[in-house]
Amino acid sequence: MHEMAITMSMLDLILAEAAKAGAGKVVAVKVVVGEISGVVDRCIQTNFDLMSRGTLAEGAALSFQNVPKQARCRKCAHVFHPANICWACPECQSVEFEIIAGNELYIESIEVE
Repeated sequence: MHEMAITMSMLDLILAEAAKAGAGKVVAVKVVVGEISGVVDRCIQTNFDLMSRGTLAEGAALSFQNVPKQARCRKCAHVFHPANICWACPECQSVEFEIIAGNELYIESIEVE
């Protein structure tokens, strides 16, 4: 359900940037979404389609770039892709790590006319 608030914030930002650019229409928007961000692409798409009606962004094509989760071991510095429920470092088996990718959620680009 949080996708509604996220989509509204995204739409507000898109419309503000389009207005700054003096655009007549928003054509496309590229959104970067991390695997563990908790955001579902198709929910954003559905909400965007509904919320953008009657705005400069109505009909704009949304595209999503998905970023896989990635972690770095704090003991041996090995970078790995945590899998399943076991997030131990495959090199040293440590469970001390930091997430270095996968939490992203941002608008990468807005194409306007």
